[in-house]
Amino acid sequence: MTMGLIQVVVTLVIAGLLVKPIGVYLVKVFDYETTGLDRFFGPVERLIYRIIGVREKEAMGWKKYVSAILMSNFVMLILIYAIFRVQKYLPWNPDGIDNMPPALAFNTAISFITNTNWQAYSGENSLSYLSQMIAITFPMFTSAATGFALAIAFIRGLVARQNNLGNFYVDIVRSITRIFLPLSFIVALFLVFQGVPQTLHGAVDATTIDGVKQTITRGPVASLESIKHIGTNGGGYFGTNSAHPFENPTPLSNLMEILCMLLLPTALVYAFGVMIKNKRQGWSVFAAMGIMLLVFLSVVFVAEYNGTPALNAAGVHGNMEGKEVRFGISESALFTAVTTAATTGSVNNMHDSLTPMGGLVPLAEMMLNNVFGGKGVGLLNGLLYVILTVFICGLMVGRTPEFLGKKIESKEVKLASITLLIHPVIILVPTAIALFTPGAISSILNPGYHGISEVLYAFTSGAANNGSAFGGLTANTNFYNIAIGLVMLLGRYISIIAMLAIAGSFATKKMVAATSGTFRTDTPLFTGILVVIIAVIGALTFFPALALGPIAEHLGMFH
Repeated sequence: MTMGLIQVVVTLVIAGLLVKPIGVYLVKVFDYETTGLDRFFGPVERLIYRIIGVREKEAMGWKKYVSAILMSNFVMLILIYAIFRVQKYLPWNPDGIDNMPPALAFNTAISFITNTNWQAYSGENSLSYLSQMIAITFPMFTSAATGFALAIAFIRGLVARQNNLGNFYVDIVRSITRIFLPLSFIVALFLVFQGVPQTLHGAVDATTIDGVKQTITRGPVASLESIKHIGTNGGGYFGTNSAHPFENPTPLSNLMEILCMLLLPTALVYAFGVMIKNKRQGWSVFAAMGIMLLVFLSVVFVAEYNGTPALNAAGVHGNMEGKEVRFGISESALFTAVTTAATTGSVNNMHDSLTPMGGLVPLAEMMLNNVFGGKGVGLLNGLLYVILTVFICGLMVGRTPEFLGKKIESKEVKLASITLLIHPVIILVPTAIALFTPGAISSILNPGYHGISEVLYAFTSGAANNGSAFGGLTANTNFYNIAIGLVMLLGRYISIIAMLAIAGSFATKKMVAATSGTFRTDTPLFTGILVVIIAVIGALTFFPALALGPIAEHLGMFH
């Protein structure tokens, strides 16, 4: 356990050291000012703008920014769906993979355009190389860049003096050319160095030492794995995701994948402080998210090392079920906490095999959806809680609710409340429907409390744009493909519209001078209050559902 703890601490320290330099780089990318980077990236970007007909200097208000996101994403969604439906007739299909069925194609197209990457299929058996590259890897770039653009636009709105959130097309292009492509290229090379395949050749037949013939699937894996983690996407090339030795072969590749998941979500919080010219405010939000991550990590770490009563009675110390020996308990626990904190969805162990309290951790992180989160998602949800916290505290102590020098009024509070409330609604309502639908119930392979957890996890993962899953649920049915597909759509785009509306509202507000009645939001006291309010709201919203699932299962083990 001591060695495992050291591994976890070293990983977190490395991630922490990368926060400031990457955050500074992000500010340079999105401040629209001339820098030395323009010499290299500028010509390529200007060519792209010319091809797609974008005027680089054109400013967008929040409504125009929303329209650009929705239209571009809709067009890509249709194209992705079409590729899945006709992949049998397209090139780069050496293994002769058939077309994807309509409901599964619907679910998968939505999954990857929304950065959820929920997979109701096994990639090596269901997708051609062309589909893996164009309909899977490509939207990993665009969906990640959309999330980044949304976060940057929101930050601009908080400090703007007019309804100008930037230009969506410029933001998404700069995200891809200056952040995701360079980082993904470097990480892909490292993964190839560690043994991850990168080829367009088809599967190969091999004979084992026992004389048994085996078909070994391969393909352009490293390129997918790199953006999968850099973009906090999570969809695996293989069905077992990063537990597969071709996706995550060594402890070093495991370390790299964890660092990639944390890299941009943490750096973006620091960049937020720089962009609003108040680093203390950025560190205040960072501290709140960091505290929650450490608490959740501690719970799953201790739970997996303590095991279960049945394991302890058998003389087995620690829960290794569903985990790879090359990673062990500590790296599996860390990966579990990070992948759901960063809304990535990549897994290097079977979450279904976690202890009940260990399994509660990924569920709780996705339910809160603001423990750093994916590119922009965690920061935005965290800032929504900041707005709500300032409003609540202002009412309690009779101080003017202000944030970053602008008054918080009923419009912002209503929009923030809608955004925060839609999340539990699209989780709990579909879960209840599934548990009362005979066809959906038959998909649950584990009865009792654990089966409830499996269904709850599936809809929580879809709503949080995470994509990881508890095994044991047969999700590739028309009911789950359509239901989770709709949840992913609502979870992504209702939030986008409401968040940009808040940004647009803030952008047109006048700055007010701070007074003795202004409640400061960049102090350790506010950080503590923010964590408490997030925990209280999360507990009041989701505790009853958790009590029927992992908590009841945990208590039942000790009954």
